Amino acid sequence: MGLVRVTPLVFGALGPAVGLKLENLQRTGSFKLRGAVRAVAGLTPAERKSGVVAASAGNHGAGMALACREAAVPLTVVVPEGAPEVKRRAIAAAGARVVQRGATYDEAEAAAREMAHHKGARFVSPFDDEHVVEGNGSDLAREILEQAPEVARVVAPVGGGGLIGGLGRVLAPRGVEVIGVQTEVNCAMFESLRGGRALTRYQGRPTIAEGCEGAVAEMTFDLARRHVREVALVSEAAIRRAVAWLYRAAGTIAEPTGAVAVAGFLAGEVAPAPSGKTVVVVSGGNIDPNALDRILHTELVGLE
Repeated sequence: MGLVRVTPLVFGALGPAVGLKLENLQRTGSFKLRGAVRAVAGLTPAERKSGVVAASAGNHGAGMALACREAAVPLTVVVPEGAPEVKRRAIAAAGARVVQRGATYDEAEAAAREMAHHKGARFVSPFDDEHVVEGNGSDLAREILEQAPEVARVVAPVGGGGLIGGLGRVLAPRGVEVIGVQTEVNCAMFESLRGGRALTRYQGRPTIAEGCEGAVAEMTFDLARRHVREVALVSEAAIRRAVAWLYRAAGTIAEPTGAVAVAGFLAGEVAPAPSGKTVVVVSGGNIDPNALDRILHTELVGLE
């Protein structure tokens, strides 16, 4: 686990009992490195030789690229055609081959799975993989418990569900509530929990928080069903406001997906725990500078 750093847990910006877990300061700028390191460590000798194919909206790919580079494992990452350029550049800079396929994450994943089958390579999902869930969620949960033993509630963004599933698996048995937050325009986990079945095929609308896009897996749905208290929804406007608020009030740069849980607080969709500490995960900071400038230009006026 030497590639993964312990990230700060900072209290005060959202209140004295609410802390921001700054995974945007993780190496590669996202919590996704945690699961990637676990996944690469779990490869067999044959899989290391044949290589890996991953599908990613961006951050999983960057994490896999760094982990594979350190382990000398060939890697191809398939991203949607609309994946942010800053994330595509980060994947390529770490030595991985980047291929753009499909308009959505789910289409990119289908192409990646087909490519892995054709190449005889191992496919690594950003959420539907036990090693990834253990690293991204469960390892992060243990770190939070070490930093804030009195934690009573943890709030995190939701995409495919690997983060909240892994968090819930460790935290819920210890009496810590886990709450997910998702964008209302692309919310497969919310709809899955409401309908009582995993939406492994899902078509939401495009969102500024591209890391929240796409379907869920049976594994992550089951973990969320058993261990997550609820999934709240926020608007696209609330996510943009959260990015600007984090920049101004907390002095940190977050990408829209990374700011989703904070958006839940600022919009009043999520509240602090009645007692004990609440931890809000800022999951990533990989935002194109031009996109950040546009958000700040339009949103900071409202924060004055």
